[in-house]
Amino acid sequence: MKTSCVLPALCYRLLLLASFTSWGMPLFAQSSAPYTWPDGKRVAVSLSFDDARLSNVDVGTPLLDQYGVKATFFVVPDAVKQRLDGWKKAVASGHEIGNHSVAHPCSGNFPWARQKALEHYTLDQMRSELLDANKQVQALLGVKPEVYAYPCGQTFVGRGRDTKSYVPIVADLFRAGRGWLDEGPNDPAFCDMAQLYGMEMDGKDFGQILAVLEKAREAGHWVVLAGHEIGESGNQTTRVAMLKQLCEYANNPANGVWLAPIGTVAAYIQKKTPDSRR
Repeated sequence: MKTSCVLPALCYRLLLLASFTSWGMPLFAQSSAPYTWPDGKRVAVSLSFDDARLSNVDVGTPLLDQYGVKATFFVVPDAVKQRLDGWKKAVASGHEIGNHSVAHPCSGNFPWARQKALEHYTLDQMRSELLDANKQVQALLGVKPEVYAYPCGQTFVGRGRDTKSYVPIVADLFRAGRGWLDEGPNDPAFCDMAQLYGMEMDGKDFGQILAVLEKAREAGHWVVLAGHEIGESGNQTTRVAMLKQLCEYANNPANGVWLAPIGTVAAYIQKKTPDSRR
């Protein structure tokens, strides 16, 4: 006996459900077990700041040190020279220093970057600059950067059909490479260490950051936060009030937060999952 369906759309969905069931396929992706972090922590968080802004060591490192929190600072060598003593103190207190290139090249679509446009770079030039930045940082601060942040979050050199990714260079030279203005945390069981997602924390209040952390904790993910200046207000500025609240939250064992520099978390993942390096 034939049956008719008054609601065709509903019938289609029922048939689709029956098909999935008969194929033995789940209707929804099954989430894997949350990642296992040190000491039973349920989410990893890394704070990172770009450009070696003066406020990083004038305001930021003294504040973070009060809470015993260590961050990753991606520096441009010439900027380090403006507060050399402050950066030496940051290194001595355990903060991580990362490579942010020598010239901070970005797309020439930004007028201020026209004289150092990525469109004019070659892969050889980029590799040479990153190695040079490492040497300069090591000469200034006595540490060799193991992590890198892409200026402007851009990972290419060249233009049009000649465009090439320099992600493989970063993968070759560094333990990890961080992006910018990304939209989510990193899944430690899958993420590409040379292209870590970096989520903006400039201008955000603690409530906005907390929502990200709580969601990431459900899956055991790694939240990499990225900022620039550190102060009370202003453009490209991570708020002092937010940092204080975040540090207090992370320092409460009940919240299950592992707050550590990018290189430290990356090394833990790579030791636990060796294939994550490539």
